[in-house]
Amino acid sequence: MGSTPKRPATTATAGKGMPTEDDARRLCLALPGVTERASWGRPAWFAKTLMARIWEPGVLTVKTEERDALAGTDPDVFFWTTHHERSPQLVLLHLAKVSPAELEELLDESFRIAGGRHLP
Repeated sequence: MGSTPKRPATTATAGKGMPTEDDARRLCLALPGVTERASWGRPAWFAKTLMARIWEPGVLTVKTEERDALAGTDPDVFFWTTHHERSPQLVLLHLAKVSPAELEELLDESFRIAGGRHLP
């Protein structure tokens, strides 16, 4: 995803199969300053603004600058609903269809877009 810095696999996903909601939670909360609270009754993670949210079981919402490219390249993995039309940076993804490394990269990008800052 663009110039997003790559992070090494964490213990949350290292050597495991496809990521789960628990992996998404651990990865989000490992980022500096990220907090968790409910959004529309679902777990959500915030930097300055929303960075990720469970949309429905097994489906995660993230922010990206490459929504059209992701959904156009792999629509079985990345998609959005009419609810997301007015928010062009939001994309939904099926957790069971992304690799742990790809999830980390997407969450890092989403963190940056949501106003998060990595510690020096």
